[in-house]
Amino acid sequence: MGEYSKALTYYEKDLEISLKALPSNQPDLSAAYNNIGMVYDGMGEYSKALSSYERSLEIKKIALPPNHPDLATSYNNIGNVYNNMGEYSKALSSYERSLEIRKIALPPNHPDFAGSYGNIGSVYDNMGEYS
Repeated sequence: MGEYSKALTYYEKDLEISLKALPSNQPDLSAAYNNIGMVYDGMGEYSKALSSYERSLEIKKIALPPNHPDLATSYNNIGNVYNNMGEYSKALSSYERSLEIRKIALPPNHPDFAGSYGNIGSVYDNMGEYS
């Protein structure tokens, strides 16, 4: 099991330094927020995870082209949190947005598609939709 409190301490230090040293739309800031979101997600603190992941996505939307694969990763992470929270329609929407971006940005045989389709399937499974 991960040592979440230690990880969070270091990721928060990373963010604190990055906020002082970097422009507000710098992708490294996005990575710092994403890492904090991962820790909170692992801890089951979903509202904090969601907030961090959404901040990461906001920065990526400013810093990156509109169909950059890193945006797909952010939507996927947000979908994971919603899925864990039982908010399946929001999870599905996030996963579908991730898949849309991947269809534009990646070659059709890219392995990230497996994760996208698996996540969408997981939501339907959790919703009890088997047809």
